[in-house]
Amino acid sequence: MATKRAVSFVTGNLGKLKEVKEILTEFEIVNIDIDLDEYQGTPESIARKKCLDAVAAVQGPVLVEDTSLCFNALGGLPGPYVKWFLKAVKQEGITKMLAGYEDKSAYAQCVFAYCEGIGREVHIFDGRCPGKIVEPRGPRDFGWDPCFQPDGYEETYAEMDKTIKNQISHRGRALELVKAHFAKISL
Repeated sequence: MATKRAVSFVTGNLGKLKEVKEILTEFEIVNIDIDLDEYQGTPESIARKKCLDAVAAVQGPVLVEDTSLCFNALGGLPGPYVKWFLKAVKQEGITKMLAGYEDKSAYAQCVFAYCEGIGREVHIFDGRCPGKIVEPRGPRDFGWDPCFQPDGYEETYAEMDKTIKNQISHRGRALELVKAHFAKISL
């Protein structure tokens, strides 16, 4: 039996860690929980900066992730700041943010950044899932999952079978790109 290649994933979010382990099954995911600065900017620039900080702290290859929830009616907000919105207004508040808008469409975005080490190129992997914002349904144990219903499905992320969610989600799509990159570099 072949030994799984180790990938250092920098996160303090146990829900994200669980999903990454469920999706990247062919790798041994080593969790590194270090405090990284919270940046402002585009999801891609935030992931890139976090990755460079993580590489400097770990002194080796790392994978980092930044997630956004983007409301089309609000020009993409809350975007990468959804974590702070969710802390302030909770899941019910997320849906109320669109109360005055007919357009409830949104997309979930996950940007992973991978770097082999200091001075090396940062590789960016962007996964998106279109959907809409709905009243919270399903278990309320993972962020805004109860409020996001992917296009083509009647269930929110929270209500979905986790295998299906991991196949269609923003994180699952981004991790497919990560897997392809790892195959290319023989990781």
